Amino acid sequence: MLLPVFCARAQTTVRITAVPAATPTDASLFLAGTLNGWTPASPAHILVRQPDGSYELILPASLTGPVEFKFTRGSWATVETDAAGQDVANRRHTLSGAPATLNLAVGGWKDLNGTVPPPCQSTALQPNVRVISEAFAMPQLGRTRRIWVYLPNDYASAPAKRYPVLYVHDGQNVFDACTSFSGEWGIDETLSQLQAQGLDATGSIVVAVDNGGAERLNELSPWRNPQYGGGQGDQYVDFMVQTLKPYVDANYRTLTGREFTGVAGSSMGGLISTYAALKYPLVYGRVGVFSPAFWFAQQPLFTYISQHPPRPDTRFYFVAGATESATMAPLMRAVHDSLAKAGVPAANLSLQLPADGQHAEWFWKREFAVAYQWLSQPAVVTATGRPIAGMAFSAYPNPTRNRFTLLLPAEVRGSARLEIIDARGRTVRREKLKSGAVLDVSSLPAGVYQLRVTAGALQGRQALVKE
Repeated sequence: MLLPVFCARAQTTVRITAVPAATPTDASLFLAGTLNGWTPASPAHILVRQPDGSYELILPASLTGPVEFKFTRGSWATVETDAAGQDVANRRHTLSGAPATLNLAVGGWKDLNGTVPPPCQSTALQPNVRVISEAFAMPQLGRTRRIWVYLPNDYASAPAKRYPVLYVHDGQNVFDACTSFSGEWGIDETLSQLQAQGLDATGSIVVAVDNGGAERLNELSPWRNPQYGGGQGDQYVDFMVQTLKPYVDANYRTLTGREFTGVAGSSMGGLISTYAALKYPLVYGRVGVFSPAFWFAQQPLFTYISQHPPRPDTRFYFVAGATESATMAPLMRAVHDSLAKAGVPAANLSLQLPADGQHAEWFWKREFAVAYQWLSQPAVVTATGRPIAGMAFSAYPNPTRNRFTLLLPAEVRGSARLEIIDARGRTVRREKLKSGAVLDVSSLPAGVYQLRVTAGALQGRQALVKE
């Protein structure tokens, strides 16, 4: 694992020899990259101004292998650009541990280009993408956040159709180049093209949650890293499941079952997506893990996997560059193997390591379509060794106090068997219901239950929260 702890025996010096004339004289410059979870204002990675006007940061001899990074003035809004104010690619360097000095220059800053740049033209696909709220309440964290939603091409023209949902982290980079700091994933264009080409028959709703800026590392890890923070990931995934998903299910035509609910993210987003699927196995059945920052909480993650084994019918797609960092591929493979050992069949696990992959949005954008299509395939169940089609049902509202409505897919002509299973695995209700039926659950004690809906060879599951 990369351990960027600075000490007296440091051997590599990163030096900025020139900065734009508009750089404030009291500005603090930071290095953000793969060695610190892309934190734009890490106190441990501040460059010290020298008498000659240059800025220096000393790295330890123990830090070796390829790294990617950029310079900032403390936020992604102030990240470096070229002299024309355009985004620049990640800087890349391989550290050998031997004495070395990197002399580098900053051409411009995103917010200080010397000239007034033209207004940014949004790249979010219209009318598919919209902002649900600029300040969506996160009661579990006592904060608010911008939330985006992408709706499939036929959402307005097919009013009876319901859709799978994919939840994605770092929402600033998902749809719009104007809000991203290093390019966008282009998920909106990708999914719309797949649907238009007939390669995605169902389509999907995508919900993107902006990261919290300075709180990003805290929110995207349930475990605390002694140097970088973390530890609020539990509250963050609780927000996703207990607050955001109920809102989305109540306001959009979603398929609420786990087989049709996914979560995905890159870097720290890959770490929290893996954790979310383990903590909430009855909520997420599809997990997209792009260049995950497993190094941030390596030992706690493996311990958690052993103590909270995944459901075997959860599909996990892992992808990263083969040489992104010294730990990326080995740790990702180790998590993949741990999930397999815990009972996830090989058919539900995909591990991809392209040789040219980098820790960058362009790479994740390129890989997204293949990941999405693989995740959309039916899961394999260990007992049968063959794919099983999940039932595309919806049950809402959830959470509920008194009653909920059950909607069945069109292929279920008659009724379906619904079972409500408590936390101890006991079936507490069993009903035969037709689509549109309203079930009264006011007599059930408050708690978390499992809904299991079966009709012939089709079966679907989801968590039900009774308030």
